[in-house]
Amino acid sequence: MAVPVEDAVVSFRNVYKRYGEVTAARNLNLAVNQGEFLSLLGPSGCGKTTTLRMIAGFDQPSEGDVFLHGELINGVPAYRRPVNMVFQHYALFPHLNIADNVAYGLRQRSPKPSANEITQRVNNMLELVQLSGFQNRKIWEMSGGQQQRVALARALINKPKVLLLDEPLAALDRKLRREMQIELQNLQRNVGITFILVTHDQEEALSMSDRVCIMQDGEIVQIGTPRELYDSPSNRYVADFVGKSNFFDGTVEELGQSAIEIKLDAGINVSATQTADSKKPAVGDKVSVSVRPEQILLARDNQRLPEALGVSIEARVLNRIFLGEHTEYLLSDEKLGEFLVLSPRQNELSERPFDAGDLVHAAWRSDAALVLTEN
Repeated sequence: MAVPVEDAVVSFRNVYKRYGEVTAARNLNLAVNQGEFLSLLGPSGCGKTTTLRMIAGFDQPSEGDVFLHGELINGVPAYRRPVNMVFQHYALFPHLNIADNVAYGLRQRSPKPSANEITQRVNNMLELVQLSGFQNRKIWEMSGGQQQRVALARALINKPKVLLLDEPLAALDRKLRREMQIELQNLQRNVGITFILVTHDQEEALSMSDRVCIMQDGEIVQIGTPRELYDSPSNRYVADFVGKSNFFDGTVEELGQSAIEIKLDAGINVSATQTADSKKPAVGDKVSVSVRPEQILLARDNQRLPEALGVSIEARVLNRIFLGEHTEYLLSDEKLGEFLVLSPRQNELSERPFDAGDLVHAAWRSDAALVLTEN
């Protein structure tokens, strides 16, 4: 849950950032909690890195105010802010060993800590990131994941109030990236420092964050927990960006107390629930009905589907992709067009996998469908 702006670790009030005629960030209002892991998520050019750089002090807002623990930091240079940043390519010093890389920030302080204190703090930090005994290694002797830990240790040793992470896992392979996501989560809990992560990887943001801030064209579109964003997106953009979804356009025909009746452009009538944050549509409004692929059930025999389903159609399998824990099917219906279905492995065990060309029954419940407005 968000705290009032004046009590937040980092807060933005009506912040704009312009580069000439280009507005990279507009009307940013954000409050980041103490000890929170917040991710700024969006495609390239959406303003997330600009937002991070304004916290770090590398960029200053063109309009509006940025606060750190309630103190205005507009104009405060980066080296005077109690924040540290981990970059995508780590920016480690190749001519220094691991211990000297980690100790670099401490040695720039005035007054500088004693040699014994620096050694002790470096050893403690390397133990925290599970690199004890690597003090004398060179950077090029370390793997990508180990270099990332060195960059984290160097950033954390100065005990910043906020740690900024600019796509630090982008250069890692999929398996190592997943391992480092878990390690980052554990590290953040252990040190209790506020983490703000910039990423375009939705899986990365959803798996690590307490809250995620979705951005588009320099603006914040929606902020919420990963579950809130996935289950209750505020509009089609968020539903499309967070996870996979099928969209079926239609027109609102009737507003019930608990459901909305929609006539799809495909000529099919469907019942759907309304997303928590979307604008309440009116009869006659054009809307999109969003159905997550994992919410769609498949069967060869319609009788094998459970009762009380809101929609049931026949569709043909165009493509099948085996993904281990589930199988992804691309289906096609003459009216609805193409749509995705994710079938869990358990379903595959009870009914043999479908093949391209098979005619199947596809269905979903009314409460699995969400009504979304365009904006």
